[in-house]
Amino acid sequence: MIVTITLNPALRVQYEAQRVNWGAPNQVTRVRHRAGRGLAIARVLRALGNDVVAAGLAGGTTGQLIETDLARSGVQTRFTAISADSRRSLEVADITREQTTILNEPAPYITTEELGRFAADYRRLMTEAEAVVLSGSLPAGLPPEIYGSLATYAAEAGVPAIIDARGQALWYGISRRPALVIPGLDGPAGSAGPAGSAGLAGSAGPGQFDAAALVAGGVGTVAVVSDHDVQVVTADRRWSGTLDGHSQLPAIRDALVAGLIPGVVPGWSWPDTLRHAIALGAAADSAGEVDMDAYDMLLPEVMVQSLG
Repeated sequence: MIVTITLNPALRVQYEAQRVNWGAPNQVTRVRHRAGRGLAIARVLRALGNDVVAAGLAGGTTGQLIETDLARSGVQTRFTAISADSRRSLEVADITREQTTILNEPAPYITTEELGRFAADYRRLMTEAEAVVLSGSLPAGLPPEIYGSLATYAAEAGVPAIIDARGQALWYGISRRPALVIPGLDGPAGSAGPAGSAGLAGSAGPGQFDAAALVAGGVGTVAVVSDHDVQVVTADRRWSGTLDGHSQLPAIRDALVAGLIPGVVPGWSWPDTLRHAIALGAAADSAGEVDMDAYDMLLPEVMVQSLG
C-alpha cells in the first residue's frame, strides 16, 4: 500500500454566494466540506485504484470530519489523535465578481507525547508500506527536522520516500536522500540549508532549484513544477513536460504529485510518468476529484521532450 502523511491537515469549508457584501448579512447558496491540501493526494491515488492509507495528525470535530470525507472516497485512514482541533480553511466565493477569499485557521500545537505516539504509529505503517508520501506544512510544536526523521525511518524499513514540501522542512528531508522530491515554490534555492545539506542548491534564483545538484547530493529524482511545465531530473537525464496549446499549465498540484508516484512505484519510465501526471493534474478539481474522461482526452496532448 501507499501511505500518505499529512501532519497539518485542514478541512476546506467552501461557501458560495451570488455576491458577497462584507460587513452585511449574506445568503450562502452552496456549502461544501472537503479534506484539503495534501489529503487530496490520497483521494487521487484511491480513484486510480491504488491501495492507499492516509495518516498523520488529526484531532477534534474537524479531524473527524476530515476522516469521514476521506472514507466517502474509499480512503483508509490511520491518523494519530491529538487533543487540539485540526484547522479549517474557509473559502468564500463571490460568483458575480469571480473572486474567492480564503481564511486559514492557525495550526494546532502538537505536544511531545503526541509526537511520540505518532512516531510509533508511523514505524508500524512502514512495515506495510511500499511507498510513503510526506506532504504539506508542519503544525506548531513540530521541529523542522521531522521530514528528515520520517524519511530515515522509511529508508530503514526499505520504503522509498516522496517529499512534497517547502522551506526548512524540505531541506531536512532532502538531506536524507529520498527517492523523489517535489520542491515547493519558496523552497531552499540559494540558501545554505541545515547541516549536511550545504551545496545541494546552486545559484538558482528565488523559486528555482538546482535540481541536478540535489540529485548529485543523493536525491533519487527531482520534479520541479512551474506555471508552464514540469521538469524531472534524474542522475543521467532531464525531461520537460507541457500541455500542448497551453502557455500556462492548468494543473492541480496534489493531483499532479499523485501522478508522479508511479515513477517510484511501480517504476514507470519518467516520460510516461510525466504524461500521466500532467494529464491527471489538468483533469482534477481542487478537492482531488479526477474527471477520467478529461484525463483520457488530455493524455495525448501532453508533450514530453528530453533536455539531455
